[in-house]
Amino acid sequence: MIIDPHPELALVLDQLFTQHITGEHPEHFSRYLALTKMFETSGLSTRLKKIESRMATFEDLTAVHDKRYLTLAQREIESNFQQLSTGDTAVCPDSWLVASHAAGSVCAAVDEVYSETHTYTKRAFCAVRPPGHHATPDRGMGFCIFNNIAVGARYAQQKYGVGKVAILDWDVHHGNGTQDIFYEDETVLFCSVHQSPWYPGTGMLEELGSGKGRGFTLNAPLPAGSDMTQIGDKIDAKFLTAMRKFSPELIMISAGFDSRLGDPLGKFRLLDEDYRTLTNWLRKIAEEFSDGRLISVLEGGYSLEGLAAGVQAHVEALE
Repeated sequence: MIIDPHPELALVLDQLFTQHITGEHPEHFSRYLALTKMFETSGLSTRLKKIESRMATFEDLTAVHDKRYLTLAQREIESNFQQLSTGDTAVCPDSWLVASHAAGSVCAAVDEVYSETHTYTKRAFCAVRPPGHHATPDRGMGFCIFNNIAVGARYAQQKYGVGKVAILDWDVHHGNGTQDIFYEDETVLFCSVHQSPWYPGTGMLEELGSGKGRGFTLNAPLPAGSDMTQIGDKIDAKFLTAMRKFSPELIMISAGFDSRLGDPLGKFRLLDEDYRTLTNWLRKIAEEFSDGRLISVLEGGYSLEGLAAGVQAHVEALE
């Protein structure tokens, strides 16, 4: 086997992510184990550049989250709460550590794709848990403690001077937290395609941002049963057109695989080949506007077999 000495795709995968213990909750550490098995059996683990996770600093977190919420969440976790008081998010004594590494992993991926040493690494996939896109500035909810992708986007802007970031969220659930964080921000284009009506009940067409951020939030709510015909049309005609007009300097994906056919928490009907297609579309945008830089962050996906297959298709297309 010939191993590429200069892989263009980095992978963040850390055994620590199994230490966020949630009981019988669907966002379970078995999701991580299913992915590690897939990366080994597919051979992907030998072809990608592995980078270490790191803890997000308090400054990283306060760039997108309210200090009072962070203090509350840390206190509740350290006090052995089984669920955050702010919403439907299971926690255990190690959850602060694990969630901090999930958010910090995206920062580590940003460091990698902007490294002046490893200039060949342009893309990264962050196989993290707990997910993040439901976490708002002042509330953990929907299985999420910190908004991992938002922390990474703001980190890229603050550390590397990235001017404009485009985020596409294809999780079956609307990324309400990411939307809230950047709702008044003209430097982040947030695009979400999601099942509606469905949890968390947000993401309507009229939600476009406010103030300077008006027009930089785009939603495509679609009914249960939607497949690549409907989902792909919205992404291609609406979101990719907006991205080209926006001219992003970094592309990010909230990659939720509960939009895959058969997931127990969603009723979209995407197939593995569809994730390949969507990924290739985003890669083309990245090549055109962001020097190829693209960072994908795992969100949902609760069928273990479906999660592994969807992630494999996505990562192979990123490779």
